[in-house]
Amino acid sequence: MKNFSFANRIQNINKMKSQDFDLVIIGGGINGAGVARDASARGMRVALIEARDFASGTSSKSSKLIHGGIRYLENMEFKLVFEALNERGRLFEMAPHLVHPLRFMIPLYQESRVGMGKMGLGMWLYDALSLFQAPEMHERLNAKASIEHMPAIRPNNLLGSYIYSDAYMDDDRLVHETMRSANENGALCVNYVKATGVNFGPDGKIQSVKCEDQHSKENFTVKARHVISSVGPWTDELGESIFKDWKKILRPTKGIHLTLPKHRLPLTSAVVMGAEKSDRIVFGIPRHEMIIIGTTDTDFKESPENVTTTPEDVKYLLSITDHYFPGANLTAHDIIASYAGVRPLVADGSSTEGKTSREHTILSDDRGITFVAGGKYTTYRLMCEQTVKAALKFFTFEERVTWSKSNTVTPLNPYTSMDAFQQAKVQADVWAHETGHSVEDMRLLAERYGMEGEEILNKYSSDMTYWQLEAAQAIDSTMCLHMRDFFARRVPLFLADRNHGVKHMEEIGTVFQEKLGWNEARLKEELHMLTEYMAREVEWKKHF
Repeated sequence: MKNFSFANRIQNINKMKSQDFDLVIIGGGINGAGVARDASARGMRVALIEARDFASGTSSKSSKLIHGGIRYLENMEFKLVFEALNERGRLFEMAPHLVHPLRFMIPLYQESRVGMGKMGLGMWLYDALSLFQAPEMHERLNAKASIEHMPAIRPNNLLGSYIYSDAYMDDDRLVHETMRSANENGALCVNYVKATGVNFGPDGKIQSVKCEDQHSKENFTVKARHVISSVGPWTDELGESIFKDWKKILRPTKGIHLTLPKHRLPLTSAVVMGAEKSDRIVFGIPRHEMIIIGTTDTDFKESPENVTTTPEDVKYLLSITDHYFPGANLTAHDIIASYAGVRPLVADGSSTEGKTSREHTILSDDRGITFVAGGKYTTYRLMCEQTVKAALKFFTFEERVTWSKSNTVTPLNPYTSMDAFQQAKVQADVWAHETGHSVEDMRLLAERYGMEGEEILNKYSSDMTYWQLEAAQAIDSTMCLHMRDFFARRVPLFLADRNHGVKHMEEIGTVFQEKLGWNEARLKEELHMLTEYMAREVEWKKHF
């Protein structure tokens, strides 16, 4: 695949200044990346700007699940669940290195809001809405079998449980791979370029987007025939900055997650923990490198930049986890890290945050901009296809017929098709033998990159450690510009390593320094920014 690096960023900015674009996309999360991929695959001229790092907002703060949403059945959102389950199947094929099948357990107690009978009906409906194409069909377990399946679960008043299939994923890397695919199609995408406004033409329609390079502080404009806003929880802020008559459409909610070492909560599958007397659900999710506990769901009125994990958030999640797993005796000191994000839910008048629909909204304004907001991560591909279709209405029929139809169900990366991914897992031991790297590292490389792992090994020095290889790949292929962005969104070091990867800082820093031409002062500044970020993310620990 083509490079997508710091050098490409400079080139792309220069091209943005001089070219005209069919679409200019504001926002580099999953929706922005998905729209860029869809539109560029059709043959449209596409530019994308992101004010921070790609996926630095909501798109890296999810529960990291690809799922239909079992609880949305209770809200009668059958269409949403059907779409999500259909898209889940597509994502298994599009990105098998990022989306992995996972079994989920729903334990039910005498005090649970939903009984075994009603939940059983929901399970059959869930499988039916997936057209019975789930990796495995659901199972019903009695209390004894439930405890045998999950020995750590609280046995008191346990009626039984249901086991069903969904999936977990790497949310930030899904953004990066989608962005790489858009780059491969010719889309010009850049991070750390902020939209500061728009210019209107004599006809009252948007002609260009005003931009500021957050690194050089240079101001420039990008000519746009149409603009797409995919800024998630910043949608109302952007709308108000462009239009005086903008009416707010969002009901933003805050969600936080905790990460734990796998040995501190021995989960044999993911667990759905219902806060018994509310409509919230908390997941316990085992991954290859950590356990994730989350999420909260509370209204959030501040700017998304201000979202943080509070001691109260931590206590809430720990109390629910303790209710289901009292024998684990979890405390705040067991927690490795946390992350907090803001969901851009579209206001629908629901009485509670949990009942607010996860359906997305696409709004087009005749002045030349289409907004996409809300939605579920799982349905991002379909949502982006619909967004491009909405934007196409602003172009002539003659122009539309010159562009091809949407073609985004193909693998994001040719090295990670289903066949290539399986081949890489077989090849991992061979890579270890040939390179001298450990078998464990090469299996991780295969799991994360498929057959691109072989390209990575051939491209970079054999003297590099595993994390140095990851750093080089991130810089050259995901436009990673800062060490903070690498630790937070390219690898699971901050979230999964007990010491947040501190022991690898020096070796990783040498790769950044060499590739990006940093002097010692700049390297020191980057290390300071990284440690500040880490301290800020877990500042709540001071209260325990």
